[in-house]
Amino acid sequence: MLVNFREMLADATRNHYGVGCINTPNKTYLRALVEAAEEINAPLIIDHAEVHDPLIPLEQVAADMVEAAEKAKVPVAVHIDHGESMNFIVRGLNNRFSSVMYDCSKLPFEENVQKVKAFIEMVRPAGITVEAELGEMPSTLHDTHAGDADAPKPGFTDPARASEFVERTGVDALAVTFGTSHGIYVEEPHLDLNHLAKLREATGDTPLVMHGSSGVALPEIRKAIDGGIAKVNYYSYLAVDSSDFARTCLEQDKEAGIPTFYHELVEKVYAHTKDEAKRLLSEFLNGHER
Repeated sequence: MLVNFREMLADATRNHYGVGCINTPNKTYLRALVEAAEEINAPLIIDHAEVHDPLIPLEQVAADMVEAAEKAKVPVAVHIDHGESMNFIVRGLNNRFSSVMYDCSKLPFEENVQKVKAFIEMVRPAGITVEAELGEMPSTLHDTHAGDADAPKPGFTDPARASEFVERTGVDALAVTFGTSHGIYVEEPHLDLNHLAKLREATGDTPLVMHGSSGVALPEIRKAIDGGIAKVNYYSYLAVDSSDFARTCLEQDKEAGIPTFYHELVEKVYAHTKDEAKRLLSEFLNGHER
């Protein structure tokens, strides 16, 4: 069923499990992810990121995403990820996306607050849920352990600012930074769970979001969920895994001297990705029975 993420993330926060949020830039991923969620009875957030729009325009995937969510046997939110331009966000709302990440994290704090607050006031009457971000998450990993252990690390979300942000905006979920980064890690990530604990205390019941989760070891993701993360954004390493699996299939066919038909390869990748998604979503559930 198509939903916004308000109730699913509130329940995840209360019961200490994570809801997976995974990009679906093509029908193969869309089918694999929704079927995986159905088979293990897990809620799911599927999204389209603004950075992927040049690859496949929102309008080309929106109808399929919404239809898949409506027909799903589990709650599925259809989400705009890292929407920075209002043009992109409005296109998503016009195509029935049920939630939006309005990312103003690059702006000064006060401007971030004002823009997010105004946007929430505009879309909340329509039942749209809003995620915002506070902090400066890098695209490659930087050293997060230098300096005073009690001082906020460079780019980390400041707990006092996070408290003020959620109080003033009423945001439905807040993406916070405590050791992850976007994309492929250049060295092993280290989550600052003590800093996460401060953020959890500072933000009350507001669901917290971890971006850059792929590439983080699953036991560490579980610790972050135990520490208060409700929404787990995961994509880059799953996409690389799908590519690696496809490469293996091609190499096996070549060694066997048989041709590879594209449609058969896509079906193999779909089945493999669904199995990986089931494994991930099960881990995010953290033993919680739904």
